[in-house]
Amino acid sequence: MTSGVNRPRVVVVGAGFGGLSAVRGLRRAPVDTLVVDRHNYHLFTPLLYQVASALLDPSEIARPARALLRRIGNADLRVARVEGVDLEARRLHTSAAPVEYDYLVLAAGSVDNFFGIEGVEERGFSLKDLGGALALRNRVLRQFERAMWTDDANQRRRLLSFAIVGGGPTGVEFAGALSELIALVLRKDFPNLDIGAVRIALVEAGDGLLAAFAPRLRRAAQRALERKGVEVRVRTSVTRADETGLLLADGTHVEAGTVIWTAGVYGADLAGAVVARPASARRVAVGPTLQLAEHPEVFVIGDLAEVQQDGAPLPMLIPVAMQEGEHVARSIAAMTAGQALQPFRYHDPGIMATIGRNSGVAQVGPFKLSGFIGWCAWLGLHLIKIIGFRNRLIVLINWGWEYFRYDRPVRLIAAPRGAPDTAPPDGL
Repeated sequence: MTSGVNRPRVVVVGAGFGGLSAVRGLRRAPVDTLVVDRHNYHLFTPLLYQVASALLDPSEIARPARALLRRIGNADLRVARVEGVDLEARRLHTSAAPVEYDYLVLAAGSVDNFFGIEGVEERGFSLKDLGGALALRNRVLRQFERAMWTDDANQRRRLLSFAIVGGGPTGVEFAGALSELIALVLRKDFPNLDIGAVRIALVEAGDGLLAAFAPRLRRAAQRALERKGVEVRVRTSVTRADETGLLLADGTHVEAGTVIWTAGVYGADLAGAVVARPASARRVAVGPTLQLAEHPEVFVIGDLAEVQQDGAPLPMLIPVAMQEGEHVARSIAAMTAGQALQPFRYHDPGIMATIGRNSGVAQVGPFKLSGFIGWCAWLGLHLIKIIGFRNRLIVLINWGWEYFRYDRPVRLIAAPRGAPDTAPPDGL
């Protein structure tokens, strides 16, 4: 980073979609930008479920953050965990050293919200980061290996039972991908295993799947999952998770050797360091210009920010974060030039979800697509959005290989020594 004399320093917390959008928007502004993140990479989170379902390798959905910042002359990166903010002193506290700022952009994202349900956090697997996706991939593959060693039909059935909690895009997409991994690939890898013992259940507390979509698309998504053998349960919530599975609010029990939690998120822990009383979903309430009311030099964007528009908070979606990041960059440039700031206005580009091979739903303006056309729309958009030509090419090759060869190339049980679920069970 080439630093100018007495140029304002903009510190951006988070190298996600919102943070990087802000950094790119400031590339020609008379400021120096510093990104602080606990990871040294940017992650394309919409495809995490494909890492968990053994279709993609982590390097195919992540790019080193320094490589992305290399051509932005006024930007640099520091890897550290953010531990707090001193708003009065304009100082960011990190696990490495304090960082002074003139402007601060908080784009720290969100974390899983387990709603205080007993046993879920301890027993559930998450799809929020690379570590969680890899742990889930290891778990799925390990359960099949364990099932090969038991002659007890009840134990085998429990090992091969999976319960996904949350009927949003992540839950729906992983359910479809998991069912295809088992039906198309693991069936061949384990020819002596009764695949009929496998059970995949998807539990959603709301009236149906994909609540943000039009009713017709929601019904199409549920039918597509049920055709793949996924048991869909709606209008019931989870009250407890234990070693046998899930207890639901309607009194029924869902047997599950593996529980996957995709049912909700709330703002990152940093929210409590910024405001005394966070807003709903533990987010930081900001005004139309995305600034803190008493500290206009501080902007909050993405999942961490609660922004009201048309009487309701904006959803915690990637397009929201990206548009907010671009807006904040324009605002900081305006502030350095002594100009007035404009309010932020989100423009909805549409929403999409895939339910496995040849099946997807897409809602873009007045257009509502399902089935093969919806799937093609999902493929095209996500391929374009992946950062880096190499990543796009490799992902396209892997998608094509899986589509024509009915194969998943990354069926490896691999993790650092001592990581959860990498050790073999007793006797294996």
